[in-house]
Amino acid sequence: MNGMIFAAGLGTRLAPLTSSRPKALVEVLGQTLLERAILHMTDAKIRNIVVNVHHMADMIEDFILSHRSEWQCDIVISDERDELLDTGGGIAKALNLFTDTNDIVVRNADIITNASINSLVEYHKASNADATLLTDGRTSSRALLFDSDGRLSGWKNKKSGETKTPHIVKTAYEEAFDGIHVISQRCIRKMLPVRKMGIIDAYLDMAADTTILRKPIADGEYWFDIGTTEKLATAESFLSNLK
Repeated sequence: MNGMIFAAGLGTRLAPLTSSRPKALVEVLGQTLLERAILHMTDAKIRNIVVNVHHMADMIEDFILSHRSEWQCDIVISDERDELLDTGGGIAKALNLFTDTNDIVVRNADIITNASINSLVEYHKASNADATLLTDGRTSSRALLFDSDGRLSGWKNKKSGETKTPHIVKTAYEEAFDGIHVISQRCIRKMLPVRKMGIIDAYLDMAADTTILRKPIADGEYWFDIGTTEKLATAESFLSNLK
């Protein structure tokens, strides 16, 4: 199994922590978000990982070089210094860096979770899906829409009322995306040529003729988006209480 970690973000909402370091190197209880993401993947036996870089890319490369002997995996850099390609474009650019044709587990660096990657992959394989997204029912201003079979059918901005519905079906599930997904390489090839685009926009563009499924986070699993200093503090408090 292959893995990819998005570590190219600017992290502006985490200022002032990101004034001197990239978002992926912000620490949570003394451990960087990037290392937590890498260990999350290696715990699932993922041994080939691509990390994309853009903002303060040299710092991320130096961090990986100085710590890679501690991790049981091979890490390759996907360089986006010239242009930040967003999540969909980042995956498309990295396609040729994977050494085999296996599916790819993709996750954002700026999330903390104990959600089982193995369970997500098993569900994805059993469903013969092109892509499978980890989701949950938390309150979010932007929601993904799924039909009764759990297949992606649309997107809705609850604040503006904007909707995107690539194929019109009755919505059975309205859930938030948790920033972790499994995607087949045949699905990534549909996103070529490489250009700047978000992964959700890419999924919506191909949803009518591609099997993109939801996999809800399991009961007892936690998930935090480390998008702001307030959310970072909340995650640290939660994790401290687990010890």
